[in-house]
Amino acid sequence: MKNNLPLHHCQVQQPRTTINRLHTLLHTTTLLSLLYYRASSLYVSLPNTPVFPWILVSASELLLSFLWTLGQACRWRPVTRTVFPERLPKDDQLPSIDVFILTADPKKEPPIGVMNTLISAMSLDYPTEKLTVYLSDDGGTPVTLKATREAFKFAKSWVPFCKEYGIETRCPDAYFSDEFVKNDDKEFTEKQQILKLKYQEFKERVEGAGENDDGTCIPQNRPPYIEVISDLTRENEDVNIPDLVYVSREKRLSHPHHFKAGALNAILRVSGALSNAPFILVLDCDMYCNDPSSARQAMCFHLDPDISPSLAFVQFPQTFHNVSKNDLYGGKLKITFNLLWCGLDGLRGPILSGTGFYLKREALFRSGPQEGVNFIQSKLYLDPTNGWLESTALLQDALVLASCTHEENTQWGSKIGFMYHSVVEDYFTGFLLHCKGWKSVYHLPSKPAFLGNTPTNLNDNLFQGSRWSSGLFQVGLSKYCPLTYEIFKVPFLQSLGYGFLAFYALYSLPLLCYGVIPQLYLLKGIPLFPKVSDPWFILFSTAYLSALCQRLIEMISLGESLRVWWNEERMWMIKAITCHFFGFMDVILKSLGIREINFEPTNKAADEEQVMKRYKMDKFDFHGATVLLLPSTTIVLLNLVSFVLGLQRAIMKKSFDAMFGQLFLSFIVLVFSFPVIEGMVVRKDKGCIQGSVILYSVAILIVILSFGTM
Repeated sequence: MKNNLPLHHCQVQQPRTTINRLHTLLHTTTLLSLLYYRASSLYVSLPNTPVFPWILVSASELLLSFLWTLGQACRWRPVTRTVFPERLPKDDQLPSIDVFILTADPKKEPPIGVMNTLISAMSLDYPTEKLTVYLSDDGGTPVTLKATREAFKFAKSWVPFCKEYGIETRCPDAYFSDEFVKNDDKEFTEKQQILKLKYQEFKERVEGAGENDDGTCIPQNRPPYIEVISDLTRENEDVNIPDLVYVSREKRLSHPHHFKAGALNAILRVSGALSNAPFILVLDCDMYCNDPSSARQAMCFHLDPDISPSLAFVQFPQTFHNVSKNDLYGGKLKITFNLLWCGLDGLRGPILSGTGFYLKREALFRSGPQEGVNFIQSKLYLDPTNGWLESTALLQDALVLASCTHEENTQWGSKIGFMYHSVVEDYFTGFLLHCKGWKSVYHLPSKPAFLGNTPTNLNDNLFQGSRWSSGLFQVGLSKYCPLTYEIFKVPFLQSLGYGFLAFYALYSLPLLCYGVIPQLYLLKGIPLFPKVSDPWFILFSTAYLSALCQRLIEMISLGESLRVWWNEERMWMIKAITCHFFGFMDVILKSLGIREINFEPTNKAADEEQVMKRYKMDKFDFHGATVLLLPSTTIVLLNLVSFVLGLQRAIMKKSFDAMFGQLFLSFIVLVFSFPVIEGMVVRKDKGCIQGSVILYSVAILIVILSFGTM
């Protein structure tokens, strides 16, 4: 019978799995040999080599080996999943879904973009009566509320049009930006033209409200506010579209708000009082629904009896529509979402990734798949309701759930809901769900389910990376360290995969060491690597080429060009010594009680015309990047000095054989950092590196040379 057929199929990726395991074996052998060389040759080299730099370089190689080993867990068993939505039950038997869309600042997250995400969610190919869309406005601004009301009015025309004609692109801005679908149906063409005019009017009203309304200033203290955006009761509606609810939780300076996790928990409670759907779709405000069938695809996992009882969430990849031709800043995150997450899926499931996931509501309240709902010290969870209930009393109850005092003396953020321990609430929440015995799956469809915006300038890119690094490293140093917490409940390889991300910020330390220490001793003519004529030199060459080729082969297998791979490698190095270093320092300073981690939303506002022009031309935009850029500019200057003077010394002393390793290291740093050199020396446009950054870098360089060459 049709209902007895499987709803999805999982298959191990071959030959990728075999290749990955063979490479792991070969590279591990190389790394162990390299570490043996460092340990055994210390006593031999001791009379001629300073101990301190030798230990630093050896420690860096040990740390790089450790991080590389953690990363291989994500490559051990990659899988691919195929879904069969045509085998799902009838529409009236499908479960309900609550969609959570979160926004915080209309200046950084333009309301028209937020509304497009909202409308695309209301247009999902799913039974209308089974969908409720919630917009969490953590800024609490009138302009966002007005835009939400306007979006509902437009959706009353847009949603029926999409469902009647089977429109695939259900984000209005994306649909009207492309060439219209050709259709001989005169009625369709007329409706399309009418909707285009309606969308332009809607867009003008939303953008006009943002320009003229003083409400764009975010109030720091405000009461909770909830509004069901509907002008008619359900019984009298002539248009069948999902319900839309605006939620602005209470904010008080005297109470911690816990950033995005706090907003998610507030809307989780409010939705539990109003619609209480068993499944939740969480979307960032700029991540619109690109494939309207994503909900049905997710249900192929959640309704599969073989995995459903222990399944917490279905994660879709983050895909971006505004990436430049050659992915200048590595914004596609191809290695992450097309390789690493597939590998984690082959273990016990991918990491919760902030947006684009369908989550089982009860997973946030249960202590495990087989356990009951966790109500301990909790005021929160209302009994399930059948259908939509709207009354003054119910909305008053929902307002209480959105208050900032509701969580006092409860387990919200520690045992229940989304976790508060880290600014990367997605990673931390997903990890604890896995620790409780829940599983997850990763679905990588051929058509992107969701499309969002990636940062288009270097400053926003580095700031975003710094925030992620600090949040992840904060978990790594806590009692919830993935390598030690619940080690008997989480599979070993999955612990390594979580640990790889938790300690990713540590890449900054060996790369900073490799960018400074060998260069200083190159200036002194003291070798820290084997001679080219020494057989041990082959070991270092093999280790470097092995790691480099692994990423090259992976990118090519994903259909990317050499230029995209090169940009990816270049950004990996730049980020390691900038945003990952600052993320590392952020956590260290916080642990010492010196400062708190800084968290601000990434700027999603439309860039200036010249900024976008440079981005599309694959030219780095350094405008606004100051402190975050200092490590990179300083290291570039140091390597430039060390390469020129070291090359001159090698020629004069005829010491190429001994100093080639350090000369090559300085050379490769300069090659990877060419955009930084260009931004400091060649470029004169507004996207160049500011003079103050160069001056600070020169001052730091003088200090380093003064102490390093003593």
